[in-house]
Parts: sequence; C-alpha cells; structure tokens
Amino acid sequence: MQRPCRITFVFISLFLVSPYGEKTGNKVTNYNIGAIIDVDSRIGKEEKAAFEFAVQSFNNDVSNNHKLSLYIQNSRRNPLLAATAAKKLIEEQEVIAIIGLETWEEAALVSVIGSRARVPVLSFAAPALITPSRWPFLVTMANGDSEQMKCIAATISSFNWKRVVVIYEDDAFGGDSGKLALLSEALSDVGSEIEYRLVLPPFSSVSNPNEVVQDELIKLFNVQSRVYIVLQSSLPMTIHLFEKAKEIGLIGRDSAWITTNTISNYFDSFNSSVISSMQGILGIKTYYDEGTNLYKTFYPQFRRTFRDENPEEDNFQPSVNALRAYDSIRTIKQAMDSDENSPDSLLKNILSSNFTGLSGEIHFQQRKLSHDPILRIVNVIGKSYNELDFWLPGTGFSKNNGYVGYISADFTGTVIWPDGSKLVPKGWAMPTNKKPMIIGVPARTAFEKFVKVEDGKHPGQKNYDGFCIELFYKVVNVLEYVLIYQFDPHNGTYDELVHKVYNKTYDAAVGDITILANRTTFVEFTQPYAATGLSMIVPVKPESSAWMFLKPFTTKMWLVTGSILIYTMFIVWFLEHQSNPDFRGPWNNQIGTVFWFTFSSIFFAHIWLFVALILTSSYTASLTSMLTVQRLEPTVTDIEWLKRSKVKIGCDGDSFVRTYLEDVLKFKSYNIENVNSEYKYEGEFKSNHIAAAFLELPYGRVFLNHYCKKFTTTAPTYTFGGLGFIFQKGSPVARDFSRAILKLSEDGTLMSLEQKWFAPSPECSANVTEESKTDSLSIHSFWGLFIISVATYTVCLLLFLAYSLKRYWNHEEENNAGILPLVDESVWNKAMRLAKYIYNGKVCVRGEASAAPRVPDIYKWSSPTWDYDRSSSHISMENYEVKSQAESEIGIQLQAHN
Repeated sequence: MQRPCRITFVFISLFLVSPYGEKTGNKVTNYNIGAIIDVDSRIGKEEKAAFEFAVQSFNNDVSNNHKLSLYIQNSRRNPLLAATAAKKLIEEQEVIAIIGLETWEEAALVSVIGSRARVPVLSFAAPALITPSRWPFLVTMANGDSEQMKCIAATISSFNWKRVVVIYEDDAFGGDSGKLALLSEALSDVGSEIEYRLVLPPFSSVSNPNEVVQDELIKLFNVQSRVYIVLQSSLPMTIHLFEKAKEIGLIGRDSAWITTNTISNYFDSFNSSVISSMQGILGIKTYYDEGTNLYKTFYPQFRRTFRDENPEEDNFQPSVNALRAYDSIRTIKQAMDSDENSPDSLLKNILSSNFTGLSGEIHFQQRKLSHDPILRIVNVIGKSYNELDFWLPGTGFSKNNGYVGYISADFTGTVIWPDGSKLVPKGWAMPTNKKPMIIGVPARTAFEKFVKVEDGKHPGQKNYDGFCIELFYKVVNVLEYVLIYQFDPHNGTYDELVHKVYNKTYDAAVGDITILANRTTFVEFTQPYAATGLSMIVPVKPESSAWMFLKPFTTKMWLVTGSILIYTMFIVWFLEHQSNPDFRGPWNNQIGTVFWFTFSSIFFAHIWLFVALILTSSYTASLTSMLTVQRLEPTVTDIEWLKRSKVKIGCDGDSFVRTYLEDVLKFKSYNIENVNSEYKYEGEFKSNHIAAAFLELPYGRVFLNHYCKKFTTTAPTYTFGGLGFIFQKGSPVARDFSRAILKLSEDGTLMSLEQKWFAPSPECSANVTEESKTDSLSIHSFWGLFIISVATYTVCLLLFLAYSLKRYWNHEEENNAGILPLVDESVWNKAMRLAKYIYNGKVCVRGEASAAPRVPDIYKWSSPTWDYDRSSSHISMENYEVKSQAESEIGIQLQAHN
C-alpha cells in the first residue's frame, strides 16, 4: 500500500506551507520529513540550525516543484523516546523519511520501526558492522570505525605503549557498537593489548553522575596502565568523566588520554570549563574541508541562525554532525527529484546518491558511506586545540591532508601532554613511596654467586647479595629517574617466580632468570646480561699412553716425513753409487748402507740440514710440552652413552633444566637427580651417584673456575636466550632497564662485575685451559719445507743424469770409432747398456763383454758429499780392504791404457 508523498518533521516553522499548496498557479507538492535529535544538547542545537538552513535553502529554489516541511522531535538520547517519536512521526505526520539519531542504540531501534513502515531512516551514527537484511530501510550517514581504530593503534605504537585502558559508556543494549572488538584487533596488530575495560552505566540511568563516575575511576588506580582510550560516551557523561579524572589525579604526569571522534568531533562545542579539564589529551576528529565554496556559503548562514537561536553560546563553529544534517536534507531532496514517489524508489534513489557535500563524499555501499574519511589528530591546548597529523586511510600518518606529501608509519606531531611537558609519558603507574615496586628475588639458588639471600640482624630483615643484585643496583643508578622498589624473597621454582610476575603478585623479578620462549608469552624480559646454554660437566682423568712419543706428529705428518726420508735414500744412493765404494757391492749391503746413512743424517744432517733441523726441533718441543704439561681427558663424552647406560645425572631441580632434559634430550625422569647446591656436586661425583651434571653455561663456568683440576665440560652446548630481569607485560621500566644494561655493557661495567664475582680460583687461573693444549703437529706447517727439499733433490738428480748421459755418449764415440754400428742391435740392448753404464759407471763395448771397463775420471767422479774425516766414520775393515783392492785394479788398468 502506498502512502501519500508527505514528509513529516516536528515542525519548527520557517514558513507556513499547506501540505498541498500551490504557488503562482502551479501545483507545489509538500513533503514532510522527521528529525529525531537531542534538542537540549549543544550538538542537537547545531543540527537543528543546520536542518533549518538546509530546508530554507531548498524551499527558496523557485525551480523546485515540491517543498519540504521539517518536524523535529526531542529524543534526549533515549532510545525509547526516539522510538516513540518515530512512531508518532510516521502515524501522525506521515513522514517519508526520518533523519538524525545521534547514537547507534537510537538508530537501531528506530530503524526497526522504519523498516516495518517502509520509511527510510538516515542515521548519524553507525555500528562496526551493518546487516542490511536486519535493517533494510536503514542508511548511515556516518563512517565506519575500522580506520579510526587503526589510527589509534598506530598512535599507541608510535609512543611504544604496550597496554591500555578502554573506557566507554554502556549503551541501552549492553554493548559498545562493535568498537571494542575493532580496537582490540588493531592493537594486537601492533603488539599492544587492552589491560582493563572500564564500563560506565548509561547516563540516563544514573541519578548521581558525579558519585558514580568517581567510584568507577578510583578502580583505575589498581591498574598499571596509564594510557586511557575513551571509546564512546555521551556529552554529559564525557563532561563528568574528565572533570572527575582531573580532580582525582588521573589526568597528569605519566598518563595519556585519547578520545575517539564520538567525543573529539564536538571539541568545538565544549565550553571553556570543560576544555580546561581536558588539557593535554589527544583526539581523533573526522576531517572536513573548510575551503570549499559550499562551506563558505554555508558557514555564515549557519552562524547567524545558530547565534540568533542560542545567544548564550560563545562558540559558533559547526560540528561534523551539523554538516551531516545539511547533507542529509540534500540527499533526500535529490532522491525526490525522480518521478517515482514510492518508499522503495525513494530508498533506491537515496542509496544511489553520489555528490560531494559539506561532510565529504556522499556515496553509499551496503547502506553505509563507501569511503573511509581522512582523520585529524588534535591536541587540546588552552581554550581550544592544536591540529597535528592527518591519518590517510590505508596509508598512514601525514602532514598533508592529501595523498601527496610526507607519509610516515609513526606519529610525528609534537604533543603537549597533560602535565604540560613535551616528554612522552611512560603510560604506566610508576612506583611511589606509598606504593613501591615489589620485586621478587629467588630465595634458593644453587649458585650463590648469582643471588644470595640471608637473614639480617633484625627479625624479618633480609640481606641480598650476588652478581645479579649488584647489577640491579648499577642499573638503577643509571636510570634517569628514581625507582622506588622493595625486594621480596621467593621460595619456589623459577617458573613459579615468572608466574607471580604474570599474575601481578610481583611487579618485577631480579635474579638469574633464563629467557625462554614460553616465558616471554607471560612476562617481558630485559636485554640479556649474560649468555646461557646447557653444558655437561663430567669428571676428568689424566691422559697417558705407551705411544705418547708418536703424538707430536699427526699420522699424515709421519707418512709424509717417512716418504721424504725414502726419497732422500734413493737420491743419496743414486748419486754415490758410482763413485763411492760404500754404496756398492751386494744389494743387501747397499740397502743397509743407504738406510744407515739416511737415518744418521737426521742427527748429523749432512744431506738435508735445514729440513732435519726444523723437524727435530719441532718434534722435541711438542713432545716436551706433552710430557711436562698435565693433560686431562673427560670420563664421558657422549650423551647417548649416558642414556644407553642408564646412569644417574644431576641438575638444578628448581630451574627449567630438568624439564628440558626430559622433554628435549629424552632422559628418563628416574635417572635425573636434583642437586640444589653447587657444593654438593663434587660429593655426588665422588660417590658415583651421578656420572654427569647438566648446568646452564654461567653456572658451569663458575663451577669449573673452582674445580678445574677435577672436572671439565664436554658434549654440545644447547643455547638459550640468556639471563635477564623480568617485568610485567607492557612495563616501560623493562625498556629503561634494557637500555641501561646495554650502557653498562658498553662502558665495561658489566665486564668488571663478571671479573669480580666469577674470577677463577688461584690454581685454576694458572691452569692450562682446554684451548691451550698442545696438539699434534700436522703437515700444514711444513709443506713448504718439504716441497723445497724434494725440488732440490730432484734438480740434483736431473743434473746428474744429464752429466752421465753426456759422458756416456762421449765414451760411445771414442770406443766405437771406426767400427761399423751393428744393424741388428735393438733399442732394448741400447737401453740396457745405458742403464749398466749409469749403474756401474763404465761402458760395455759391443762384442767384448769381458773387456775391462773404462776407468772413470777419479777427480771428476769423486763424491764431495762423502769426503769427510775418516777417523770419525764407521767404515768397517772389510770395506777398507775392498777399497784398497779396487784402487790396485784401477792402477793396473791405467798402466795398460797408457
């Protein structure tokens, strides 16, 4: 059923026009439009003035063949009153559309009534997600909150705040319009989280707002975070919220406040007393361009209308809702220009709108504005606010309101914070004398050099000492502020200590706490101040062997040295065989002489003096070091052997090591013994109760610094994240501690502390470390020497062969002069005669096999290498007789030749 095309408004008459009036003889159709707003509020007054100016402007257009009548109803931001007003407008005034509805709870309820009556509803509020099928006649003139929540999260990340408190006024449906879910997701993307939610009751349901707000805000003193995000709140509740927060001290030093556009859009509407309580807060505002011709036309008329109706107001700047009010009238006006006048066609035409209005682009998609707005981050200062950065949808922060300009991932504006300082607040409840930081300290430690807790002189007094405690004192002195703290001894495991920080029993924990991946889920660690890993400690035994004399050289070194000796033997024999009778005779005699001569050269070094000198000196030095320096070897070197043998192993039961041994290294729990003191390990080893101990690397070093003569470390080292102090998630003190630890590391303070607490015992400081053991000498150190030696021998051999060949051919020419060469002499015979000549030093004349050999030139063939003092040699008498006989034969041959 179609209704007459009439638009209803709660009528504030600008001029009286009959519903079916005529103008200059032409029929003019009148349409009624209804507006539901909070007329008593500043925002409602702005919207009313904008509505009136828009209706007047369109009605004054003589080209229009229809006029608008506006009927305004006061909802007082109450959904039930808004629903009642909507029903009245539809039934009594027969409106064709309803606009306004500043809150989503109002819009949701009115849209149900509008859908039943098939009346389009244009709302100035929007939820996080709209379901068109649920509200088929609802159109939202507001933008979604997704980009705004991303902007807030990026701002939080820029200031490195990890935890925030969210404050919002509950709506009539007990929700937050989906904003909280969007914010939580955006914060998670930047590594932050919501620590606490403060839900204020609806303002309309509160009889004493000041008392209720104060009681709720006092709860925030028990929350660590001091970063407050006001997600949504009515203007009356917002005024009470900031006034009370300022009064009780929540707006001040170390705190930061951020408001969404549901509040920030109305900064221009707040009077000076409200603005004074909001000094230093950041606000997210929907940006609109004040430089367009349309705005320049609108603003003077709006200012005049608003001032005439509200002379008590001192600020005449329109809010974004006033601009939306004007744009909503224009949207309906354009939709009515179609010839069709049914509700469905009106809704269709509204959703087809596409123009640039005062509030921005008006184009709908899925019944909401299709574009994400440019946002502006402002800082409340003095009686107004300073405009800082822009937020460009899908891009980030910018100094420019367009897409051309400087783009940054971080907030770049200079903020004046609530305490009047430009220094970024820590956003965390810093400790005071009344409420100091409670720091847990391990009361039981296996190695007291790290942490030691003792009873003091007075009952209940505790004394804290150790490397970790002294490092903590050094860090506190480096901080740029005074840290008020109090130690508390923790009797339990380290995992329990971590959990106490997580559940806020402790604000922090100081000690030798290992950084592990699963622990970082619950707490925040500082920069590690010591490296950690898991090492295996086992007893040692002296190293001894019957073959110790072979260890100065490696096996390859021995093989190469032997090969060089054999090569030397061959060269000596080859060079001396012809001229030196000691290298002649039967083969066994020649081989024995060569061996004796070569090995004697190692000590007398006539042949390879330089090589022998280097090798013998190096061998002597290495063997001396092995025999004089105590060498210890571990009794166990293999973790798999420990598991197969099912022997007992020891570890600190209060640390994570036992779990690591069971879950990762797969040791059986019944084979693992808890050893709760460093002084008990030696006894456990002596009694053979344990065969190995698994200690974290810092503890292992401390243990070996005291027992270096009895134990050693072996097997692979399993690396972990290091030792660090722990704080609650998001604590800015953790970042300050990390920075201080790095500073102490760079200036050498950390190293000095390590030397003070972990210096080795006197006997271990002079002990030979594992790295200083004497290793066997390898060929790598001598390959150059061997190459030079082999090259020298080879050159001598080649020169000797060349000289022998020359003499051979001279003998051939002299002995065969005038004799015709034997045609049938084979190559083999020639080669054999050449070999015999080289071997015997004489030529066998062809056909005279029994002829006496030619006598070589004694002066040229005498070996200078064998010419030494005979009195110091070991030549036997038998060799002497053989030599005399040979000399006699040579003399006879010379006479026969002459």
